[in-house]
Amino acid sequence: PATAARMPAPPDAYLYIGYPADGQTLRAGKVKVWFGARNIGVAPAGVTTPRTGHHHLLINVPLPPMDEPIPNDRNHLHFGTGQTETVLDLAPGTYTLQLLMGDPDHVPHSPPVASKRITIHVR
Repeated sequence: PATAARMPAPPDAYLYIGYPADGQTLRAGKVKVWFGARNIGVAPAGVTTPRTGHHHLLINVPLPPMDEPIPNDRNHLHFGTGQTETVLDLAPGTYTLQLLMGDPDHVPHSPPVASKRITIHVR
């Protein structure tokens, strides 16, 4: 099958999760997550401005294939209007969180722009 063309990313672009911190223990229920980008702009899905994209938050999953649209399900959250924060309703457990920037069609850039994967504990 044909794969989607990948939009170029600035070589110095990176994503980060500002809160919660890696290793942090939080109370179950509503958990605020905020995130950001450096050296790449954030724009809504469908906007084809160079050097921009929108966030996808990956929960308890590895990075998806880099030449296909990022899945859209409970483990791959899309922030297609350019959001930089969300509130997750988390039950007790251990979770991994990672950001992946997607282009206007939800395909990772080339090279991919992803945050460090963090682990949080919810009790």
